[in-house]
Amino acid sequence: MTTSVDVIVPVHGNWKVTETCLRSLAAQTHEHRVVVVDDASPDDTLERLREHPHVDVVALERNSGFAAACNAGIRHGTGDIVILVNNDVVADTAMISELVAALDANPHCGSAVPVLTKPDGRIDAYGLCVDPTLAGFTRFNGAQMDQVDSDKGWRLLGPYGAVAAFRRSALTEVGLLDEAIFMYGEELDLALRLDAGGWPTTAAPHARGVHLGGATSGRSSASQRRRAGFGRGYLLRTYGVLTGRYGLRAVVTELIVCVGDIALSRDFASLSGRIAGWRAGRTAQKRSRAVSAVDRRIGFVTSLRLRLGDRRA
Repeated sequence: MTTSVDVIVPVHGNWKVTETCLRSLAAQTHEHRVVVVDDASPDDTLERLREHPHVDVVALERNSGFAAACNAGIRHGTGDIVILVNNDVVADTAMISELVAALDANPHCGSAVPVLTKPDGRIDAYGLCVDPTLAGFTRFNGAQMDQVDSDKGWRLLGPYGAVAAFRRSALTEVGLLDEAIFMYGEELDLALRLDAGGWPTTAAPHARGVHLGGATSGRSSASQRRRAGFGRGYLLRTYGVLTGRYGLRAVVTELIVCVGDIALSRDFASLSGRIAGWRAGRTAQKRSRAVSAVDRRIGFVTSLRLRLGDRRA
């Protein structure tokens, strides 16, 4: 029996990019169902989506964020495998079949990780790794394809959010994305929960796609840095990092990062985001820190280097 697949594509405007993504999904070699969740697009994306009868459309009344949009799509579907795909990803024709094959070959795994490249051919991400303070980083970012070897990089925790394949039964057991996080950090949290729940990940090195968003560079906007800060503060509290063995290291690291961000950006977006996330985490369900995929080789200095964007290992 063919493994059933739901592909969830959250969108918030930018129809031209979304259309390119949908074309690449239509060319896939594995049968699948596409569910596009319109997260209250500010343009005519929703109207254009309804002109595509082969796509299931879920329309949200207000802009609810990445996690909420993905969850709406997951709940709408019934497939054995759920693949989250950003609308700025162009999938190779075998991407879905390779992700499904990886999960079929590893029934104990809850997720599968593809290789995503930038438009120039360099690696955007080959999954996520996590340091002892539960700070997450993309693996092999900026490396050339011939430098990528999943067995030699930082330990693989789970998929990066641009393309992430999950076993539905694993999501049913550990829960979906945490909608308290509007954007940035929600995929890391899910990867941590899956690992702690006994659902490790597996690499799918022949599952490929181009992440157009991976071509961007430069300083993020204040809104982006605030949201990223929120995710970090939220996870620090929900996982009880500051009360654990690496609490002091986490505090020192976050102070350095925030002071550096204030100096560069001349605003308090990153710091205020962390404070807001920390406060929101007070009433959130507490997580288990028993994550087997933590890579203790990522020391204090290395973690700071990774924060600066040198993620080739």
